[in-house]
Amino acid sequence: MSSNAEILLKVEDLKMHFPIYRGVFQRQVGAVRAVDGVSFDVYRGETLGLVGESGCGKSTTGRAILQLYKPTAGQVHFEGADLLKLRGEEMRHMRRKMQMIFQDPYASLNPRMTVEQIVGEPLVVHEAMTGKEIQDRVKELLELVGLNPSFASRYPHEFSGGQRQRIGVARALALQPSFIICDEPISALDVSIQAQVVNLLEELQEKFNLTYLFIAHDLSMVRHISQRVAVMYLGVIVELADRDELYHSPLHPYTQALLSAVPLPDPVMDLQRKRIILEGDVPSPVNPPSGCRFRTRCPIAETGLCDTSQPKFREVKPGHFVACHKVS
Repeated sequence: MSSNAEILLKVEDLKMHFPIYRGVFQRQVGAVRAVDGVSFDVYRGETLGLVGESGCGKSTTGRAILQLYKPTAGQVHFEGADLLKLRGEEMRHMRRKMQMIFQDPYASLNPRMTVEQIVGEPLVVHEAMTGKEIQDRVKELLELVGLNPSFASRYPHEFSGGQRQRIGVARALALQPSFIICDEPISALDVSIQAQVVNLLEELQEKFNLTYLFIAHDLSMVRHISQRVAVMYLGVIVELADRDELYHSPLHPYTQALLSAVPLPDPVMDLQRKRIILEGDVPSPVNPPSGCRFRTRCPIAETGLCDTSQPKFREVKPGHFVACHKVS
């Protein structure tokens, strides 16, 4: 992104800890550190990809940004306003500008509501429109996402997974937001349908100047849709850089291991490249390792350094941030 690009969302040292209670008196004996000090910026009009293993805190980060979870600590600035300090009507007004597309299209739609009720619900809740205006807006939104407006009277069980996700996209667009968090919107879909949904998201972004935080596992898809990519491991971001920079010259050992697992279309190149196999399992977020979170699985970890101090998330090249003691 250019140096004069406008920062739409600024996340600083965001933490989301879930307390663990035990015993008759329900005393707190610990906490699940799902997100433990995450910082990044999202520029207006861009797509920032957020990748990492299952359980690393990607979805929790997205929900904490939108205040669906109340963060334990940190700051989330959206269009200059600190969301953690907003209450009541102020937060309600801000929610119109921020929406979410959920991962599971089978669970995120109410089976008792028609498509018209589902897509029109944000308009009713925020009192943006009434009666005939809502009906017209729903039909317009369904056309926008490639569905027949006559489907408005149907129920979610009458649609395929890809169609349901399009309904979820239409609902997210209802209030004309500027920022949408896409929480693994394609992971539950067939490969052929995944491409259609991603193409739809790109078309909508270009048409309405939308800004996305795109959470996903599929590194190839993230490379296709994102301008910048952040890599997350056990509640912290270990590397963030421009898409091409990250994929061509990853600096963090975890990023290098992730990218070595991505299949290449050329079988000759796929055989020639070095595969990095990580040993051991991901530690528990209840009791993460001291020092660097990745040191228990890192092939270049150094005793006395990586196990004693947590590496700072710093800029090592213009626009390229990494959290590793061994990267200079």
